[in-house]
Amino acid sequence: MKEYYWTSFASLLGVLAFCQSLVQVIFPPELRFACVKLFNRIFHLFSSYCYFDITEIDGVNTNELYNAVQLYLSSFVSINGNRLSLTRALNSSAITFGLSNNDSIVDSFNGVPVLWEHVVTQRQAQTFSWRPLPEEKRGFTLRVKKRDKSLILNSYLDYIMEKASEIRRKNQDRLLYTNSRGGSLDSRGHPWESVPFKHPSTFDTLAMDPVKKQQIMDDLKDFANGQSFYQKTGRAWKRGYLLYGPPGTGKSSMIAAMANYLSYDIYDLELTEVHTNSELRKLLMKTSSKSIIVIEDIDCSINLTNRKKNNNNNTNPSTTTCYDPEMSYGSGFGSGEEGGNSITLSGLLNFTDGLWSCCGSERIFVFTTNHIERLDAALLRSGRMDMHIYMSYCSYPALKILLKNYLGYEESDLDNGVLNELEQVVDKAEMTPADISEVLIKNRRHKQKAVSELLEALKSRAERNVKSGSLREKNSDDMEEDEEQEKRALESPKQGSEFEEEPCKKKQEKDEEKIK
Repeated sequence: MKEYYWTSFASLLGVLAFCQSLVQVIFPPELRFACVKLFNRIFHLFSSYCYFDITEIDGVNTNELYNAVQLYLSSFVSINGNRLSLTRALNSSAITFGLSNNDSIVDSFNGVPVLWEHVVTQRQAQTFSWRPLPEEKRGFTLRVKKRDKSLILNSYLDYIMEKASEIRRKNQDRLLYTNSRGGSLDSRGHPWESVPFKHPSTFDTLAMDPVKKQQIMDDLKDFANGQSFYQKTGRAWKRGYLLYGPPGTGKSSMIAAMANYLSYDIYDLELTEVHTNSELRKLLMKTSSKSIIVIEDIDCSINLTNRKKNNNNNTNPSTTTCYDPEMSYGSGFGSGEEGGNSITLSGLLNFTDGLWSCCGSERIFVFTTNHIERLDAALLRSGRMDMHIYMSYCSYPALKILLKNYLGYEESDLDNGVLNELEQVVDKAEMTPADISEVLIKNRRHKQKAVSELLEALKSRAERNVKSGSLREKNSDDMEEDEEQEKRALESPKQGSEFEEEPCKKKQEKDEEKIK
């Protein structure tokens, strides 16, 4: 009986094989392909869904949308997915999750459900190609209802690209760039060299008045979220910050805290290695969006001194030429020597506020200086340096932050008498946060000793200031008023230019008298 069943089964297989051969002979591959295509069209005609295929490779180029979808799905696939793939990108400190091969997941956008499927198939034998393709053919298939097609194409895909950019920036380690020595290019033709940026400074650890700190953080947040505002007002999406004050007051730490707060890269521009204005523009063109461009100690980099101050020192009108920012002021030191720096004030102004400053978006310019009075007023006006931040000596609120950072002391951990002494003497001592930090670091293993030595150091410095007569007896309101007056004086380039035009007119009148 069993032999009969096996014989019948073998006969059936033979008939099927014969029919298959007959179909292949009667119906050529082209006709079979046309029939399958017609069947799919009929199926999709009555189906309420439409499908979009996003392949990993578009021709010979990588499909950026595929990478964006992969990153976007990784943000919630770890919660909803059953089988996951783990990846870690280059220069990244985070592990990302992804869909496994031929797995699917459901997402929703504005209440519209969508289905994502990760399709992986074996690629057919390759013909000759200049670029070898991977053995597997990867892609995502997006299934949505036909009535939601316009919403998905107009908004959902753009949302995915923006979300993927945020995830990529969050996962990727920030980089610190510096321009190559002498304007040389690296192996990839880039003028910037980079290293991972690992500075741990944050606004929480920054020794600064909390009120002023919060104002800076709010301003940075408004800038980062202000794309629509800048487009609506017709302004370039950039902002300038000037950090000025005595050495050791935390200007570099402030820049690091800004970069960590916004997750931006830093471009540390060394002006002494830039020879011409054209080279300066090329460096600007090679910077990326979402970055901070820093010029530290700008008053020491090139000659950008105050024009009005220079003209006050010039007592001979016959030697004064008419105002030309590129010729008279702003020429870099050593421009007369071979290979010297010939950056002009005009070139730097165009770099920060000219047409070339708009070649990128969401960028911050930060200049630092120890002597704001040495800088030209045209460089400091709004639109170039929008926010002036005075990095002062250590105040009592900043001192409490340092005690918490280095010793782990909260305000309640210290005796009220010690706190009162610190509060009374810290403003008179005029010590920088760097000086106070050194005292605390040296004695961080003995906390009580660190506090006592710090109090002695503050008292000693305060007594020395009183004896030398260098103590500035001003309250905080007076200091703010003086800062505003200083800014208004520096932000009036018209006065400087009018001052320069006067000797020029006198010289022209003398020349006319000689001719007559």
